Amino acid sequence: MASSSQAGLVEQDEEEEIEHFNDFTLASSWERFISEIEATCRQWLADGPKKLLEKGAVHLDSSDNIYKVKFDLKYAAKVYSMEYYFEISNNGKIADWNSTLHDLHLCFGVKEFLVISPQSASGVVLDAPEATKLLSAVSIALSNCSSLWPAFVPVHDPSRQSYIGIQNMGTIFTRRFEADRIGSQVPIKFMHLEGLYELFVSKFAYCTSDHSMHLFKVHLRMKLTYRTLPNDEDNDNDIQEADAENADSETSLGGDNLNRKRWDDDCPWNEWYFAEDPVKGFDLVATWSEKVVESSLEMAELESASPHEAENWILAPNLSPNLDSSKGDRIGFASQLQLLVNALDISFRVQFIEDFVSVETPGSDNLKSSMVVPPQPVLDHVLKDLFLEGLQFPNFAKDEHKSSQAIKGSPLGSLFTHFCLHSLWFGNCNIRAIAVFWIEFVREIRWHWEESQSLPRIPANGPIDLATCLINQKLQMLAICIQKKRKQNEEVEDCVGSKDDASANMEEHIKSGEESSSFHTKSPAFDGKRDSLFIPEDFNVCKAAVSKFNANSQDAHSADKSCSDSIRRGSSGPVGSMKLLKSCQSLHAPFTQSAPLMTEDMHEERLRAVEAFGDSFNFSAQLERETLSADMSAFKAANPDAVFEDFIRWYSPGDWENDESEADGPPTNLTEGVMDEWPPRGRLSQRMSDHGNFWRKIWDDAPILAAFEQKPLLDPNQEGEKILHYLETLRPNQLLEQMVCTAFRASADILNQTNFGSMKQMNTKMDQLYLTMASRLSSLQVNLSSNISKTIEDLRRLCVVFEHVENLITLAASLHRKFRQEPRIREAIFSDFYNFLLPTMGIGLVDVVNEKEFDMKLQLRQDEREVVSNMFTPPTANQSWRKVLSMGNHLNGHEPILREVIFTMFDNASDSHYASSSPRANEHEVETYRMYTCGTSNDLRVALAVASYD
Repeated sequence: MASSSQAGLVEQDEEEEIEHFNDFTLASSWERFISEIEATCRQWLADGPKKLLEKGAVHLDSSDNIYKVKFDLKYAAKVYSMEYYFEISNNGKIADWNSTLHDLHLCFGVKEFLVISPQSASGVVLDAPEATKLLSAVSIALSNCSSLWPAFVPVHDPSRQSYIGIQNMGTIFTRRFEADRIGSQVPIKFMHLEGLYELFVSKFAYCTSDHSMHLFKVHLRMKLTYRTLPNDEDNDNDIQEADAENADSETSLGGDNLNRKRWDDDCPWNEWYFAEDPVKGFDLVATWSEKVVESSLEMAELESASPHEAENWILAPNLSPNLDSSKGDRIGFASQLQLLVNALDISFRVQFIEDFVSVETPGSDNLKSSMVVPPQPVLDHVLKDLFLEGLQFPNFAKDEHKSSQAIKGSPLGSLFTHFCLHSLWFGNCNIRAIAVFWIEFVREIRWHWEESQSLPRIPANGPIDLATCLINQKLQMLAICIQKKRKQNEEVEDCVGSKDDASANMEEHIKSGEESSSFHTKSPAFDGKRDSLFIPEDFNVCKAAVSKFNANSQDAHSADKSCSDSIRRGSSGPVGSMKLLKSCQSLHAPFTQSAPLMTEDMHEERLRAVEAFGDSFNFSAQLERETLSADMSAFKAANPDAVFEDFIRWYSPGDWENDESEADGPPTNLTEGVMDEWPPRGRLSQRMSDHGNFWRKIWDDAPILAAFEQKPLLDPNQEGEKILHYLETLRPNQLLEQMVCTAFRASADILNQTNFGSMKQMNTKMDQLYLTMASRLSSLQVNLSSNISKTIEDLRRLCVVFEHVENLITLAASLHRKFRQEPRIREAIFSDFYNFLLPTMGIGLVDVVNEKEFDMKLQLRQDEREVVSNMFTPPTANQSWRKVLSMGNHLNGHEPILREVIFTMFDNASDSHYASSSPRANEHEVETYRMYTCGTSNDLRVALAVASYD
């Protein structure tokens, strides 16, 4: 009995399980399709936005915080994609004019939604029954999930951007959606606000009479978008490209293009290239907040209203895509510097610059075919500009950045700098064009040397600037040699002409104090032995002038009346109360020749010699023998009774050791002290008193000659020929290395002169650029034989960094010119773009691409509207793009390029027969009708949402 009863219970349980079993094998494919949609939606609902992000939700490029997830479904041999769009930060309200929203957000005012579409080429459902069936399936699935998501299906042709949709809003309301577009031949009625208003009213006013005679409280919001006229410079892009590609790019600078007014005519880079205006124009968005309209007449009045009456103005700049280095091909310093770096890379292949021009060089045919050299007239034009007569040496200090001298190049405005800047554009900066240009450049310099013609853009006096590149040092020394050589020739002619004229000329030099520029006075307060200023050679004219000079020198400087003073020559005056050791005569400081000028390589040669022979005191004296002998000769002439110890006391006080009694301090009575202290008590230092001291040997051999009687320490003819030999035999890589440093430095200095107002970010970026350049270019100061590829790669990265800064400079300059009176606008736009580029700036990688587009919206203040309004200049008659004005709300003759209007109608829930019995539940209003329109006179899109009590 127990077993039979137990078996009965088992059979009863099996029957109950069979009764509740869902046999999907008997269900239709339609039911399985709905079930699959329902399961997917339940999973998305359960996950929520945060977990969906973790599972790989895709971010929309057009939005900041909108994502989507996708699931593929199969039904009736077709595959559909169901996409769920959601926001990660949702405050419960959709902004009406938020441009970062999805298209359906704006059309229907929804927050999160589903889109189901076929996986086909068109991506839309062309069959109306199929679209209705898809919506029904999704609606049933969402209802089973208790979800209030709206669902949409794209229909018709893709160009129409048409959708149908449905949303279950609970147990009372259901919303239906429909959107369509007219792409051409918009009815005139719908070009105006009055017609759009009547279109909306027709959706709920069930009467055939004229809607303009009835009053309906319609809520309206409107957005008008205006765009400034395109720049005329957009048509000049081909001209700029031709400047960079054609061989006669240099001649284009003097063509008819200069007669055209360009935005950057007053910018410092305008001398070298025309920059595209980075600000292509502006979009102005004027919005009216919600207002209630009751008739068509009010809509007509609104259409005639001025945009100045709008509540809000929002400015959006349209920037050139070339501002982003990864997306544009902009012509400027950075692009040409990149070509110069390429030329540097090629320069290591040969040993002589002529090899790039010679037809016998291997591979010269490839160079000729790929690297074009401009014709001779272009070369002559450039050389004429380089060696233009009468050019004064510019003041470099006012044009250079404070960190510019950290880069070992030629200063801005100098001759070699102009050569480098011209090379950037000469033949599009290929190595063969540079070689031809350099050969002709050196040939022109030799002509100036042989004809004793001054070099332009180079100072012919002052010290050699060792902080610059070696070529600039050589050119500066050559300019000094040319001047010395020319003066020597003039002096010979003057001496042959008249000795009296020479003597008078000497007297005039002395009286006017020009000796101070050629010689210096040694005094206790003067630490240096010689200055490095240029020495006029007038004192070497002829010997007849000596007696005249002696008389003037004695009258001016000597207080002693002894017989020895009668033969004193070349004295600049007594040195305090110092007396000679062998006679009670004042010790006089002589005029001395300046030390011979030396370039960096000459200093290095001396240092290498010192290192090779050790730090020998006598060896150092041998290196300075000529200068030391000249100074000793001048001292002997100024102090006829002097001995070696006197010279040491004046020339090298550290080598004269005073006795302790003398070092206690001078006597209180100066007159008595002079008499009591002679002869001075002391002795030479150990190194000066050693046997065989080389200084004493030079002293013994030095003749008694004043400075004007001595042979010049610098032979201009010999040094000039050495410099020309250096320039003519310079290796290509050594030339290009110095050109790269100079071109980077000069380009940055030119950009640094740009007037862009007070933009701190730009100033900081310029400071960083100079530091980066100094660091990267320092590698060119060492031997690159073993590390060429790495250096070239670093320089190419530097070009990318330079391009970022150059783009920012041009943008800052353009904004400064457009908003001089409104600094807040220009600084806000620049700051936004700066932050937009910040992730890629300073990286220096060419393959780093900024995937986002720059999209900025700036809210304007009331006092800023006038400046922006003036930018919308009335269109001229010759602008062929101008259309017949067919819409209202004109701004200085401009109609909106886009007009967007949202119409809404609200009903009270208590008016419905679905109204709740609770009074509080019926207090809110329901948006029963909503129509979004967007378009112009040739395009109109309408999206309608209707809530019903179905």
